[in-house]
This record gives sequence, C-alpha cells and structure tokens, in this order.
Amino acid sequence: MGSLVNVYPLVARSPSRAGPTGGVPAASLAPAGTGPGGPAILGGVKVALLGFGLVGGSIAYALRRNPENWTIAAWSPTGAGPAIGRAEELIDEASDSPSRAIHEADFVVIAAPPLAALELIDELAGPLAGDLAADAVVTDVVSTKGAIVARAERAGLRFVGGHPMAGREVGGFDAARAELFSGRPWVVVPASTAQPGDSERIEAFVTACGAVPVTMAAAEHDRAVAAISHLPLVVAAALVEAVAGGEGGAQKPDWPTVAGLAATGWEGATRLARGDVAMGTGIAATNAPAIAARLRDLRSVLDAWLVYLDGPGGPDADRIRARFAEARELLNASDAEAAE
Repeated sequence: MGSLVNVYPLVARSPSRAGPTGGVPAASLAPAGTGPGGPAILGGVKVALLGFGLVGGSIAYALRRNPENWTIAAWSPTGAGPAIGRAEELIDEASDSPSRAIHEADFVVIAAPPLAALELIDELAGPLAGDLAADAVVTDVVSTKGAIVARAERAGLRFVGGHPMAGREVGGFDAARAELFSGRPWVVVPASTAQPGDSERIEAFVTACGAVPVTMAAAEHDRAVAAISHLPLVVAAALVEAVAGGEGGAQKPDWPTVAGLAATGWEGATRLARGDVAMGTGIAATNAPAIAARLRDLRSVLDAWLVYLDGPGGPDADRIRARFAEARELLNASDAEAAE
C-alpha cells in the first residue's frame, strides 16, 4: 500500500498503552514485495476493525502496546465504541461505514457475532470488494470456523480465519482489555482462497496482539471448541431452563425460593447463560453438528449418572464416589500437564 501519513495521520501514543510487549517487524506484517527490498511502508500497517466490542477493542489496545507503527480504523453498526476509541486516541479513525474503514487497509478484521460475520464476508466479496486494497488480507475472530471459512471460500475472498482463545463473560467495548490475548492461543485457519504468505502475515499480526498463533483445520477447531466452550454454553442455558423455567420462559413455581438460596455454585454454573444472546445464537447456528455430537455424549453420561442415583437398589455410593474422583483426577492431570 502507499503512504498513509497524509490520509490517516497517526495519533500520539499514550505512555500508559505503550507496554513492553516486544515488537513485530513491519516487513513481516506486510505483503510480499514490501519492506526491505520492496516499497517502503511509510505510514505503518493499517488495520480495519469491522466491529468494536470486547475483541475488536482489545485488539486495538493490544496493538497500541506494541512498538510498531499502526494505523487503526474501526467501524461498528452503532458507532458508539469507535467514537469513544477515537476520543481516547486509541484508534485513528472512527469510520462511518465499512467502506471507509477498509480503505487502504493491510488487514481487515471481522470482529462481529457469527451471523453478522457471514453477512460481512458477503459484503466484502461483493459491494465492498472495490474498496479492498489489492494486497489486503481478511481475517476474523469468530469462535466457529467451518461455516465462516466455507463462506469466504465460496465468495472467493482472500481470507485467513482466526479465533483468539480468550474472552470475558461481559461484552462490549467497555470490557476491552489490552492484556486479553497475552500468552493465549489464537487459532489460525487458512482458507483455500488465501494467497502465499497470507497465513504468515496473520500469524505476525496475532503475535503483535500478544497471542500465540496455532494453525488448525476448521473441522478440528470446531470439534474442540464445541467441547470446551460451546457445550458449556448450551448446558448453562439448559440448566437455567431445568431449574428456573422451561422453554417459553415460564417460571417454575419454586424458582423464587430456589433463587433465594443460590450462591457461588449456581452463579458459576450459569455464568455463560448470562452472556450476549446474539453471540450465543450465532455460535450454536454455525457449529450445530459439533455441538449436537457433544450433547449426545453428555446425554449418555447423564443417563449413567441416573442409574447410579436412581437405580432399583437405591443410590450406588461407591460408583458415585468413583465418578467424582475420576472427574477430579482428569482435571488435575490436565492442570499438571499444562504447568510443565
């Protein structure tokens, strides 16, 4: 891309955001043929964030901590987050349209809920295609990958999928944190429509955010996150339905009494059910087969628990004790392995 100095002047970086996270050379983020031995990147690397909530905002904070020269434009449907980000000099432009945000961008990051991300992919490959720079790479931060990458491939979009394995139970720009991705895995899933070197550029971008890039196939990713993220989300909602009220929202008669006794156990088990409804809907809709498979596994386990709790001879305390012990040992072994 050409000089950005006159088009998008860089803001003075606040000392409070310039943390010692280490740098990523601009040449490693640039398309082939730029940097040393090619045209200079005079204005730094431009990132366009389409969506500016928890993850989009955290990307902006993380990049501002990195010593490299970044130009950051952000757009969201309401414009609220980007307006605050521009006022705080976190970003260089609060764009009034996706078209304006992606103009001359090296990276376009779709930071929207899954169903909205699918729509943005269609727009980037369709009416917005003329606004994309020739060497721009599109990526995303959606927590499902199969449907997203497949849509980008069908659209012929130059695309490398991504999913930072980090988050909070609250969303929105107000929840964004510079350290959200620090040391966390960030899954990278190249589409068949990516060009040579695109995956390496996205990996450099991920590293600049403080995360650790991990390359995976879309199906492998979706099976894994269905187990550790999406199944718990559905189970949390189902637990609320089973205890507080069934489908349709009708409250169970004893719920007021039960709720009055609830403490940290209930709060922890239902925390995910308190999250963004649009996000949860999109996750379930775009990873339904993998989630359904995990739910069937859970149903089999619950059926076994019923046998031990409600069998003809009464509760089987030995088997119940064994199940609790086995679950704890599995978790402890995983924790120990991760600590090595």
